[in-house]
Amino acid sequence: MSSIEALLDAAEVALHQGRTDAAEDACRAVLLQDPRHIEAHYLLGEILREDGRLEEAEGAYRFVALNTPENATSAPEKSAPFAAEAWASLASVLMELLRFDEARKAANRSLRENPRCPEGAWVRAILRERRADYAGAERDYLRAWRSDPQGYPLPVPLDDETVDRMVEQCLKAFHPSLREYLANVAIVLEEVPSDELLEQYGPPAAPTQILGYFSGTSLQERSIENPWSNLPGAIILFRRNLSRYARDEEELLEELRITIFHEVGHFLGLDEDDLEKRGLD
Repeated sequence: MSSIEALLDAAEVALHQGRTDAAEDACRAVLLQDPRHIEAHYLLGEILREDGRLEEAEGAYRFVALNTPENATSAPEKSAPFAAEAWASLASVLMELLRFDEARKAANRSLRENPRCPEGAWVRAILRERRADYAGAERDYLRAWRSDPQGYPLPVPLDDETVDRMVEQCLKAFHPSLREYLANVAIVLEEVPSDELLEQYGPPAAPTQILGYFSGTSLQERSIENPWSNLPGAIILFRRNLSRYARDEEELLEELRITIFHEVGHFLGLDEDDLEKRGLD
């Protein structure tokens, strides 16, 4: 085994074990020997993405996407799949960075390189949901599932009646005095979080990340001096993200329950640490 192969193997093992620093060091050692090594650049992108360094991951994936197959270090028969995977990974990173038009183009390119690329179809499905093209999204989810059923399970349908039933069950679990406060809090079902909501976070939240959101002033922050703080709030649940999060109906119902309790916690004034302690993160 060559030193480059040994370093790449070490990088993959370290990444699998969550040791991103060691994985990055091994990849960069490969690139010192061969600055244009396609597999090393792609693996580096995976490491940087896992580490949350999305802008750097974008650069690594873009290098692979733009340098295969003509300048690939890998064998020619491996170059086309590498290109499809790189474009798909680039699309996913661009989507997380809220650069949706660029992400759509990268996802389309990945599927031109390989029509069976599951991540490319999955990213394009999410982007189609954001444009309310739900039929197109379902086709792409099915395409991703057919290519990789374990990695990309089909979203679990979530209808209005199921949400209403779960909301009613959750409300029954609260003390009657709290239910009186919650009677003035609307619980709304929306398809996906808006761009404006995603951009409220710092850094901006990924479009698939938010399952629910409390809009308004918490009970702890309300005051007589500020009458605006006493306006009714709302708990917003995002159907498509919840459906995509779960692998079966049981998991979906449990995640819906946790999300409702989580947002009620925000209504009460609990922060993320408080919610984590209560198992509602």
